[in-house]
Amino acid sequence: QERQRQLEKQYCFVCDCKRCEMADKDSDLLAGEEHAWKEVKESIPKVEELQSAGNSEEIVDLCQAILDKYRDVLPDTNLHLLKMLDAAMDACIHLARWEDALGYGVRTLQPYQLYYAGPHPVRGVQLMRVGKLQHHQGMLEQASDTLKQAFDILKVTHGREHSLTGNLKQILAECEAELSSRT
Repeated sequence: QERQRQLEKQYCFVCDCKRCEMADKDSDLLAGEEHAWKEVKESIPKVEELQSAGNSEEIVDLCQAILDKYRDVLPDTNLHLLKMLDAAMDACIHLARWEDALGYGVRTLQPYQLYYAGPHPVRGVQLMRVGKLQHHQGMLEQASDTLKQAFDILKVTHGREHSLTGNLKQILAECEAELSSRT
């Protein structure tokens, strides 16, 4: 709002760009105790270094230690903690630790919805990833719901003919076929 006031005063218009719209979400980006998120932020380069080296096991260990340490003082909406959740999810997928990956992924969905509102491709892909994990774990009803949300987004952001959307349609069809065979 301060930025909007400055732009209106200086340039005589009310800005409604994404940055100004996100201003109300800024407090969520750095929610929690400042000393805690600063420490998490300082850990990000180490995680990125481990990612570059392909040390998935160490990534999971480091991220889990950080997530455990700050469980009660940082919400999942904190940008730096969210990066840890994403890194842990990716590392678990690489290690074929599907249940752990799903646990991290589910925790990212609410923050992704907050930061990537509407049909945003990043949110669509994250929903697809979580839906695939749910499907793999036999959570067919949840997977179907999550994959449908992903499809609704990706058909807008990528188009119905994009290979990613086609892949998603195939996974969703398999999931729904498995669901209907259960009843």
